[in-house]
Amino acid sequence: MTLHNYWLLLVWIGAGGAVLGRLFPRREERAPTGGTEPRWQWLPALFLIIPLVVWAGFRADGFGDTAAYRNAFRAAPTGLSALVPYVTAQSKDWGYAALVVLFKTLVSRSDAAFFLTVAAVQLLCLAATWRRCSRDYLFSVFLFVASTDYVAWMYNGMRQFIAASLIFACLPLLVRRRYVPAVLVVLLASLFHGTALLFLPFVFIVPGRAWNPLTLLFLAAVAAAVFFLDTFTGLLTAVMEETVYAPDVADLVNDDGTNLLRVLFYSVPAVMSLVFRRRVERANDPLVNVCVNLSVVTAGFYVISHFTSGILIGRIPIYFSLSNYILLPWLLTEVFTPASARELKAVCAGAYILFFYFQMGVTWGLL
Repeated sequence: MTLHNYWLLLVWIGAGGAVLGRLFPRREERAPTGGTEPRWQWLPALFLIIPLVVWAGFRADGFGDTAAYRNAFRAAPTGLSALVPYVTAQSKDWGYAALVVLFKTLVSRSDAAFFLTVAAVQLLCLAATWRRCSRDYLFSVFLFVASTDYVAWMYNGMRQFIAASLIFACLPLLVRRRYVPAVLVVLLASLFHGTALLFLPFVFIVPGRAWNPLTLLFLAAVAAAVFFLDTFTGLLTAVMEETVYAPDVADLVNDDGTNLLRVLFYSVPAVMSLVFRRRVERANDPLVNVCVNLSVVTAGFYVISHFTSGILIGRIPIYFSLSNYILLPWLLTEVFTPASARELKAVCAGAYILFFYFQMGVTWGLL
């Protein structure tokens, strides 16, 4: 069940999605911000992600941090009596350490079973949010896979992606401005990866109108960070040297930054929302507004990572970028005529497939 030909990811999304869409037509459901819109039913939505869960669960050790995660899982102790000593011995991310011990003790000692369970939780968080919020669930899942986020995060940065998927699942809380539950979710996510705490101020920044003053202030901070790059890098190094992430400081020196193509690629939804800002403002949809602001933050962090560290700063945007796969289908649907939207969606799909080939084949050598 290990995936060896990664093109099957796109083949499954295209062919499997087409069949599921034919067998299970979309139904009218209440949209998150009122009214009704056609949505995928739960059963086909789950069928679509099951192969992704299985492939992530039975992945081989040849890519990313999988081998390290597998070895750490196997080395972790079992038994409730070992829980507290093991967790307190960890320097960071105690929630993940506790999860490993509890899983081995109460569920299974199989690393494949553990990977399957984690992948299922991650994809359920994503699928539930896209099914509820996206104008085109199938297209959202396709964008997630074709952007290589699926492989990059579910095969590699698994621990951080647990935190990112939990935060993404609280998107409806941000839309409704339920700040206290949203903050609690972020704090829970930070137990799995401490960088999730960086999302806390954005709980209060991204709600409201698209391109609101707080979002523009963030962009001004990005511009200042790039303009005064040496000062920003020195400040970041000084801050991190006092944290458990001090070993990662070397990345700021040894890494040449996020690839410019990736920066541009992930900035497209934010740029489109600026170009068609009047259309976004006329709609004034609270969900779209939040997604626009999250997309702007995504672009901002990617710009900083291009000039600093792709390994360190380039990991931060995942807390924000998953909303792009809601925003882009909305923009294509609402801004353009139906005929133009279909053509542009085909062009967009082609561009993402080319990006998939470049990242998976040329950069990572997996194809």
